[in-house]
Amino acid sequence: MLVHLIESWLISALALWLVAQILPGIRVRDFGAAMIAVVIIAIVNVTVGPVVKFFALPFTILTLGLFLLIINAALLKLASMFTPGFEVLGFLSALLGSVLITIFNSVLRHLVRA
Repeated sequence: MLVHLIESWLISALALWLVAQILPGIRVRDFGAAMIAVVIIAIVNVTVGPVVKFFALPFTILTLGLFLLIINAALLKLASMFTPGFEVLGFLSALLGSVLITIFNSVLRHLVRA
């Protein structure tokens, strides 16, 4: 259980760090900052995420779920405001970053399990 949690944390931090290397609008000072940022992102997603998603449910239904991309980008931007060494410049960077983080996370998890 604990090994799985640590593995998941490291994979998510690696995904964030890789996205920061690709996108100029996302900056991570070092891998340690990426590890801290992943924890803050998780806290924001667990606390603020459900409330925002509940109130945005009509928009999410109207857009067939695409509005969740906007919500995830806003939550990523919000998490960057509370994390030293992690910066998201602009909403487009947050949007692309949230999509790429999700993709990289999935690929890395698949590679680790294989």
